[in-house]
Amino acid sequence: MMGQKSAFFLVREEILPEAIKKTIKVKELLKRGEVRTINEAVEKMGLSRSAYYKYKDYVFPFYEASQEKIVTVSLLLEHKAGVLSRVLNTVANERGNILTINQGIPLQGIANAAISLETADLALDLEALLEKIRMVDGVKKIDVLGATR
Repeated sequence: MMGQKSAFFLVREEILPEAIKKTIKVKELLKRGEVRTINEAVEKMGLSRSAYYKYKDYVFPFYEASQEKIVTVSLLLEHKAGVLSRVLNTVANERGNILTINQGIPLQGIANAAISLETADLALDLEALLEKIRMVDGVKKIDVLGATR
């Protein structure tokens, strides 16, 4: 196993074992300052200290893993004037730097688009930006395709 490269995966929270979910919540409690010590946090979450230390360096929210990276998102957009423009403005207003835009020809009133953006200077975390984009009128779906350094 020496020299083996680590792989990263996006995994939906609901399939994670309870100890990993609790480890993530402990890290969030500590980060937000809701507790002062690791002991206090693990007690509050009903997690053993050993489980916390076992997983703490291996689990983190997606937005932390995507900081200072290039993220590519896929969008399904209604074929209406200004939808893509509003998406781009949303990214720009949060200091995202758009690198590429690819949009297909609309079929049955829906257009596929892919946007690659740098996240280094974002004013908020990526998860919050994605939620803002989801709220743009005309955005039907948004998915993260991948992230690179």
